[in-house]
Amino acid sequence: MIETIYEFKSSDTKLVEKIVNDDNVHINHIILEKGQNMPEHFSNSNVYLIVVQGEMRLSLGDQEAHDYPHGSIVNLPYNTKMLIQNVSLPIMEFFVLKSPNPKNFNE
Repeated sequence: MIETIYEFKSSDTKLVEKIVNDDNVHINHIILEKGQNMPEHFSNSNVYLIVVQGEMRLSLGDQEAHDYPHGSIVNLPYNTKMLIQNVSLPIMEFFVLKSPNPKNFNE
């Protein structure tokens, strides 16, 4: 078998799971219920946020928050201060892709 298979879960409640963590990429799968958020932090690599369900409210640095509906892919550069929230719909689901993997990121 040449390919590697990764799986992710479905949930109606908060879920944070690491899917892939190899030398090439780091992929997380996250589900947030309405009113929940991820802790404010700085990006530790080039980050791609892929919204697959609901709507993501994203605050970056000192700029005003923006809302991104499902189907959006948002790219953030290294060392960007971010706050990810679900403020509108019952469930918001997204994937976080970090490339290169933060353990291999050279500033």
